[in-house]
Amino acid sequence: MAEKSKRGFASMDKEKQREIASKGGKAAHEKGTAHEFTPEEAREAGRKGGETVSKDRQHMAEIGRKGGEAVSEDREHMSEIGSKGGKNSHKNK
Repeated sequence: MAEKSKRGFASMDKEKQREIASKGGKAAHEKGTAHEFTPEEAREAGRKGGETVSKDRQHMAEIGRKGGEAVSEDREHMSEIGSKGGKNSHKNK
């Protein structure tokens, strides 16, 4: 079967699609018909996204590893952490 030719939006390059979509979004906001998230909706969306991401254990391990590497590269910061740890280690005894 022959491949279907792209028409309309699908036939445009990505930059042209973004340009048109941007204009539509701006027009909707100016007109007052665009959806704007309430703080509650945003909180719920963030919670759902966090739950979804955190289910991927391999991804979470990778994030943690990268964060640890980034912090470890900052010698001054690590030195500060080490000196605070030594000073505070006997305070609660």
